[in-house]
Amino acid sequence: MSWLVEARLINGPFGDPGLFIDFRYGRRAILFDVGDLSALSPRELLRVSHVFVTHTHVDHFAGFDHLLRLCLHRNEPLHLCGPAGFAERVAAKLAAYTWNLLDDTSPDFVISASEFDGRRIARRWDFHARAAFRRREREPPDLPADILLREDDFRIEATVLDHGIPCLAFALRETMRINVWKEGLNSLGLPVGPWLNVAKRAVRRGEPDHFLIEAPGEALSLARLKDKALRIAPGQRLAYVTDAAGHAANAEKIVGLARHADTLFIEAAFLDADSDLAEQNRHLTAAQAGAIARRAGARRIAPFHFSARYLEREDDVRREVLGAFAGEETEARRDSKAP
Repeated sequence: MSWLVEARLINGPFGDPGLFIDFRYGRRAILFDVGDLSALSPRELLRVSHVFVTHTHVDHFAGFDHLLRLCLHRNEPLHLCGPAGFAERVAAKLAAYTWNLLDDTSPDFVISASEFDGRRIARRWDFHARAAFRRREREPPDLPADILLREDDFRIEATVLDHGIPCLAFALRETMRINVWKEGLNSLGLPVGPWLNVAKRAVRRGEPDHFLIEAPGEALSLARLKDKALRIAPGQRLAYVTDAAGHAANAEKIVGLARHADTLFIEAAFLDADSDLAEQNRHLTAAQAGAIARRAGARRIAPFHFSARYLEREDDVRREVLGAFAGEETEARRDSKAP
């Protein structure tokens, strides 16, 4: 069965952090962080509807300008979300440019910038191109705690981690996987078509089995469709964690966010032997990343954001991550216990 989205790290392990989440069905994508975006094509970036930014250190936010330039003349809005104070940073970025060529005849491209306060989206500003991107405060969306975005097919969750400043971590959780079984559809004498998307949305909403779906030429109950033509399974879970101090409070939050993730994308900035540097810079070590993924019950770990000091030792970092993920103890920790 296929997933709703496919996710990949934008850059290599020593490049700027960022995750590109591409929807398999439909012209849409989501970004976690906007550092260096040069590895993504304009076609890919123009599909981006939402950007979730962990914090505004330059390697996580510098690509906003590139994305803005590409999207400036499109009609669809661009939704941004980050930690407390984020909307002010977006306003400062937009104020750095001269917008005298925008007028009432220009596409009214809109940027919406929201701030997550640790429980909810507390503030939201809109910036309209036709108004030279002057900010307008709007009512924040009415969402449950810890939710940044909720749609029929998926939701985006967040938690605030300590990096010396508030730094967000994100999880995308698909509602469920629903695939069409072509042979079963043929047995019903029905064609593939948009009506199946209506059926899928009804299943995700939790409609009862007697709920009727208008198929070509007849109405079928969800029960009959699920029995004959739809295959349903739990949805995919992805988590993204970067720039987090390696203390217990952060670890607990990450474990909660990434519980049973199909893939946990997590930073592994330093080797365990350099844990003092990791502590000073408020980053995770490779061993901490692997151990957290193990505690969370993640099915797969995808480490990234390695310190440049290990440019010639990439395999060592990966080995330490995977060893801790498998439950092995690092050499540095064994040495620290030696009498």
